[in-house]
Amino acid sequence: MTIVVCRCEDVTEEDIVEAIEEGYDELEKLKRHLRLGMGPCQGKTCMLIARRILGRETGKSVDDMDTPTARPPSQPVPFSLLASPEECEEDE
Repeated sequence: MTIVVCRCEDVTEEDIVEAIEEGYDELEKLKRHLRLGMGPCQGKTCMLIARRILGRETGKSVDDMDTPTARPPSQPVPFSLLASPEECEEDE
């Protein structure tokens, strides 16, 4: 049975275990290699699950693992700003 850990990036538990076996034995390395947490949800679910899998496979304590750096793709913009009917003035 295939267990999908990151729905945004389509990463399975098997992908994570294989990456750990290849030497990606830190959460930040897994994130960069598999793009965990880089989808629209920004890792709200998958990073927690990946952390547990990493702990299980390496014997490391989940509490001792560093939290990967969050790098949002952009700054939030109010929807009203995008939907505003303002017209741009042209320079003459």
